[in-house]
Amino acid sequence: MTRKLFAEFFGTFWLVFGGCGSAVLAAAFPELGIGFAGVALAFGLTVLTIAYAVGGISGGHFNPAVSLGLAISNRFAWKDLPAYWAAQVIGAFAASGVLFVIASGMPGWSPGGFASNGFGELSPGNYSMQAALLIEVVLTAGFLVVILGSTSSKAPAGFAPIAIGLALTLIHLISIPVTNTSVNPARSTGVAFYAETGATGQLWLFWVAPLLGAVIGALIWRYLLAPDETLDNVGGKAD
Repeated sequence: MTRKLFAEFFGTFWLVFGGCGSAVLAAAFPELGIGFAGVALAFGLTVLTIAYAVGGISGGHFNPAVSLGLAISNRFAWKDLPAYWAAQVIGAFAASGVLFVIASGMPGWSPGGFASNGFGELSPGNYSMQAALLIEVVLTAGFLVVILGSTSSKAPAGFAPIAIGLALTLIHLISIPVTNTSVNPARSTGVAFYAETGATGQLWLFWVAPLLGAVIGALIWRYLLAPDETLDNVGGKAD
C-alpha cells in the first residue's frame, strides 16, 4: 500500500507542478506563445507521461474525483479511498509549494491567481457560479467515461494514458476561460492557498462539482454503457 500511496503522491505532484507550472511560469510571458492551448497541452502531457510511469503501481488516479468514480464502478476498493485522497491532496500541496518557491525567485513577482480556479470575478471570463458548476460537472463526468472506457478489457491495450491525456487536454481547451479548469479537487486545493485572490472561499465548488461529475460519469458507464462489466472482465480487483 505504501508504494501505491507514494505513486499517487508523486503522480499528483507531477500533474500540478507540470500543469499549473506551465500557467504560472510559462504562460506569464506572452512572448513565449504558450497561451491557453499550451497550458491545456501541458496538463494533458503530465497525465499521459505519469500514467505510463506509475499507473501500473497505483492505478494512476492522481485525482480524488477519479478515485471516487472508480470506486463506484467497482474498479477500486472503497476502504482505500481516504488514503488515496490524502496522498493526492498532499502531493498537490507539495507541488504548489515548490512551484511557489521557484516562481518567487523572479524579482517583483506576485502570486496573483497562482493558477487557481474560480467563478465570477475569479473566472478568467467572469463566468457565473452556475456556469462554473455545470461545466465542471459535465466535463468530469465525460472524463470518467473516457477513463473507464479506455481502461476496459474491450479497449486496445496500452493506449489508455494517451486517450486520458488527450481528454484532459480537450477539457482544458474548453473550460480554461470558464473556471481555469479543475475537474480535480486536489489540483484546486493545492494552489488555492497560495493565491492572493481569495480562491479558498470558492474552493467548495471545485470539490462538489468534480465529485458529483465523477458519480454521474461512473453511473453512466456502469449502468448504461457497460452493464455487463465485472471485475473479472476488466482484470481489476476491488480489494
